[in-house]
Amino acid sequence: MERRVAERIRGALSPFGFEVHAFKVGWYNAVVQPAFHLPYTDDTLAFVVLSTPSMFEKALKPFVNKERLKIIRDPVDQCVSYHLSRLKEKFPDQTVDIMFDYELLPNRKPKFLAQTAAHVSGAAYYYQRKDVKRDPWGKKKIFGVCIHPRYGGWFAIRGLLLFPDIQVPFLEQCAPVDCVSTEEQRIELLEQFNFHWQDTRYRDIIEVKEKYSEEQKAYFATPPAERLKLLGLTQEVHRSIFH
Repeated sequence: MERRVAERIRGALSPFGFEVHAFKVGWYNAVVQPAFHLPYTDDTLAFVVLSTPSMFEKALKPFVNKERLKIIRDPVDQCVSYHLSRLKEKFPDQTVDIMFDYELLPNRKPKFLAQTAAHVSGAAYYYQRKDVKRDPWGKKKIFGVCIHPRYGGWFAIRGLLLFPDIQVPFLEQCAPVDCVSTEEQRIELLEQFNFHWQDTRYRDIIEVKEKYSEEQKAYFATPPAERLKLLGLTQEVHRSIFH
């Protein structure tokens, strides 16, 4: 069942630069605090959805060109929402719940911990302070970061797809690829991500097969309120959104 569902999802999303990985809700709930538990049984089938570097050309730009007069919030969020919501049409006999990475709980905490979901699904390794044996940071706060074996840091975790009516007790867990395997590399990665993230060096901690285009880098480096201009949206649309 999981394989058929996965094939249908990939058939719908892969042409637009998205990647999906299956996991059981219980794998995720077992490693997060109760406040972040997903309210489903342990054997519930779920998928984490990533955007790869090609999503910018394959999904975002065509979406903006087609929906330019309907852009009312962040174009990337709206584009992801559009493509994931359309998936429900592929499963008319199933309940499909969707959680987006930008959604917050009433207490302003995220609905799910995206990097943990990516790790337990095998999509990308979540490197954290605990993965470094000789901790050089003392009392400093150090945040973890996911690295993808193909894209390094040039990807994003966009959401979860949950199928509450599909139970997969025999689904086998695939460990993420530990592509930043040495102590020195891990320290360098966490240093760059926490203290020099704007220069994007952490994204290239490994040799990547594909990365963001220069246009895409410029887009994400631009303040959100100015990004619409880079996508060619008219000043009238720009004013209608931000004023």
